[in-house]
Amino acid sequence: MTPEDESNDATPNTLAQTMPLAATLGITTMRADKEFVVGRLAWAAELCTAGGTLHGGALMALADSTGAMSAFLHLPEGATGTTTIESKTNFLRGVRQGTVESVSRPVHVGRTLIVVETELRDDHDALVALVRQTQLVLT
Repeated sequence: MTPEDESNDATPNTLAQTMPLAATLGITTMRADKEFVVGRLAWAAELCTAGGTLHGGALMALADSTGAMSAFLHLPEGATGTTTIESKTNFLRGVRQGTVESVSRPVHVGRTLIVVETELRDDHDALVALVRQTQLVLT
């Protein structure tokens, strides 16, 4: 089966099963297709830094997970996966309750590199962070 065939059959549950860290953090996938990958992370005390603010590393893990899913859904024939080679995050506000939703979209799909942009938003639809990552296509 090629990655294109897998993406036609991919469901959020099957993709999440390939990332144990996502399960450990409690990341849930709401949508996973070639247009968007949408994930959600609930605030939890054990995921916080000082002052009860959701840790930036947890937010980055959410964005990296949905970005990787997005890249996976665009793999060219013969590719075996991707790995993040660069990630740039702008944190814009803290999260002290509720959930964070991650929406990842491809902005460039090439044979060797896939660039994905991710917006993280809180329960009030306020922008929490912007992430742009480059995924190397593995063969």
